[in-house]
Amino acid sequence: MLVTGLPGCGKSTLVNQLLTTARQKGIEVGGVSTPEFRTSAGKRRGFLIQDVATGKEQVMASVELASPVSVGRYGVNLEAIRNVGVTAIDSAITGSDLVVIDEIGKMELAVPEFLSSVRKALDSSKPVLGTIGVRLKTPFAVDIKTRADVTLLRLTPQNRSQIYQDVKNLVGL
Repeated sequence: MLVTGLPGCGKSTLVNQLLTTARQKGIEVGGVSTPEFRTSAGKRRGFLIQDVATGKEQVMASVELASPVSVGRYGVNLEAIRNVGVTAIDSAITGSDLVVIDEIGKMELAVPEFLSSVRKALDSSKPVLGTIGVRLKTPFAVDIKTRADVTLLRLTPQNRSQIYQDVKNLVGL
């Protein structure tokens, strides 16, 4: 299942709430999250990529990072996506009850191995909870959004509570 919506609608917040619920129920969760990091003054400086099972993290993108790949004002650390993201998803497929991929976005799509791991997760028998931008229109994004075996839920501030309940039910929480 994929949750989509505009930036800032609460996709990552929803996933974090569901992670907490799953862990409270003793469900083994693996995969990745990509929280932002900010300066002490509150200005966003970039994004981390975290393994939700182990807590391992690296800077995935930063305004200070020089990289051949950039998204907006952020340089993208492709090796962090490979080292943490791909490894975490692959480990979750084999060792977790629920695979989380927060998020499938422009930065992550720059790494072919990440795309392969997302496909492997979706092709596996494990339930997958992922987030993906509503405006993301790459061939890969369109393909996974329209898979017959993927439920795509659009999150808005108005339907947050209902989507939370729908996702809980769909992943067996």
